[in-house]
Amino acid sequence: MALTDHHDIFIGSTDDGWTFVALNRPLPRAARILTAAGFTARQHQGRTLYLLGPETAEDAHERAGVAAYGLMAHTLDLVDLAWTTRQHGATPAARPEVTIRFTNDAVTATAATGRAGAVLARHGFTPAGAKRQYALPPGLGERDALGTIVRAEAHLYADGISVRIDLGIATWQDIPPAPSRPGAAPTPPPTPPVNRRSR
Repeated sequence: MALTDHHDIFIGSTDDGWTFVALNRPLPRAARILTAAGFTARQHQGRTLYLLGPETAEDAHERAGVAAYGLMAHTLDLVDLAWTTRQHGATPAARPEVTIRFTNDAVTATAATGRAGAVLARHGFTPAGAKRQYALPPGLGERDALGTIVRAEAHLYADGISVRIDLGIATWQDIPPAPSRPGAAPTPPPTPPVNRRSR
């Protein structure tokens, strides 16, 4: 299972500035909600992705917020790790105080300040080699790592510390394919009605 597959709705950003929404289960009116917010639907490796191009950086935060609000009427199982929706006029070159990176099976972080490093440490990141370099424990599963990152980012944001989450996805064409879904279980044959005798 890929990082993008653990929640009903996954909102993320690619390295080159695309904002994307991956839906991992059908939601009523989802396509209409997302396209009304300005997302474009594209078929990609077995799934429909909803995309905002890098040219929408000025209002990606507002568009993604409108879409998320509409989708949350149908599910609260949503994770938003899109760096493009975090800052006005976000660009790939913007330098945040904390950068969290997904690489293969590891999650690492770089903190520009000791204060940012202390917040990361409070959420389970441990020092890793160079000064202000941190990592999540290697045995942590993807879903647990996602939860840790969501909590750490919310804490950093509440403290006024800027964060960029690098999902390790260069462009939207590199978003992982849809997970294979097991076939539906066969429907059992109907049970014949039982004839009851009355007295």
